[in-house]
Amino acid sequence: MEFRAKDRVPLLTGVLTVVSLALVFAAVGQVIPNDAIPRSESLVELVPHLNAVISLAAIGTITAGWRWIRENEVARHRVAMLTSFVLFAAFLVLYLYRVSLEGPSEFPGPEAVYLYVYLPVLAVHILLAIVCVPLVYYALLLAATHTPSELRQTAHRRVGRVAASLWLVSFTLGVVVYALLYVVY
Repeated sequence: MEFRAKDRVPLLTGVLTVVSLALVFAAVGQVIPNDAIPRSESLVELVPHLNAVISLAAIGTITAGWRWIRENEVARHRVAMLTSFVLFAAFLVLYLYRVSLEGPSEFPGPEAVYLYVYLPVLAVHILLAIVCVPLVYYALLLAATHTPSELRQTAHRRVGRVAASLWLVSFTLGVVVYALLYVVY
């Protein structure tokens, strides 16, 4: 039997989701030995700032992609959404690098801000980021395995709309988390 990615989009989505989330949880849980990762202090310190810029760029590319598909500019939409995914992948690699070496950042501000602002924003950001992973993979795999005319017969539009919405909110909340950790406090 021939393996065709087009016929296995849900399976591939599941596999990619499990692998991606396993890497994230392994990094956050510091399961990966520190001596297995080359350490660059300057890069470790730069990662939060790079990721804030990447997040802002991703907000722009997702918004542009959304606008272009509404204007039926499929080629521009595709480029914008692929760029968004590349930005997300770069963000994730940098985040995993830093958190594997340093662990999660501690909040330096007042306890009340920590409890009533930072933690709720962080929790929603993390929840949306986790929920987005399979949605983004599914929408991208559908787009990668189907022609634009075939996509109209799939859940790409519906799933893509939800994925893009949640992705935008997650990236935006990530910028808020960055501002609370590195700008305000």
